[in-house]
Amino acid sequence: MRSVVILDLDGTLADTLPDIRAALNRSLSRLSLTPVTAEECRRMVGRGARNLTRLAVRGREDMRDRLYDLYRADYSANLTCLTRPYPGVEDMLTSLAKAGMRLCVISNKDQEDVRRVLENCFPGFAFDAVVGRQPGVPLKPDAAPGLGCLALLGAGPQDAVVVGDSDVDVFFARALGCPSVGCAWGFRGEDELRRAGCSLISSDPGQALSDILSLAL
Repeated sequence: MRSVVILDLDGTLADTLPDIRAALNRSLSRLSLTPVTAEECRRMVGRGARNLTRLAVRGREDMRDRLYDLYRADYSANLTCLTRPYPGVEDMLTSLAKAGMRLCVISNKDQEDVRRVLENCFPGFAFDAVVGRQPGVPLKPDAAPGLGCLALLGAGPQDAVVVGDSDVDVFFARALGCPSVGCAWGFRGEDELRRAGCSLISSDPGQALSDILSLAL
């Protein structure tokens, strides 16, 4: 039986896009660069702040490091202004915990940013592990953060299910050797998850609960 659920954060547990875009556009404005639309930002996120800012400078490589530094500082200062949990996610988490599942969050965000978003969106909820960007550890979809997290729990890939909203999460699950549950309510939508080869795709957190438990058996 699979008893560990590895959850993505952005676009899976919480809608963080408004705060990400606001911080990015304020930073772009300080450098007199073109702001991004909500749809552009939605397509840019998922592979960490370095990749986000690399895409946002639109070829202005001379501005990439400056934008990265500005964005990280701005986002860290304002990451809970507009971010909200998706409806139904808290009930899903509570039900999974009651079913005996161990719940881990693995994100490509900085560790402290992950912790603060979770505390704001799910105050008092006890996740079994929270893993953000770590120095020297590759980001998802590399399996490394997942393997490290599972080792801390005394578990392995055979014990886990990965839940996320993008192809990054599907590829991460594949690299780990785990099945994946795709969150169609997130940033990227059903088509991307299907093209990536997601094991099951859920339309809402209630369906995700059933899909996760079906894979755990």
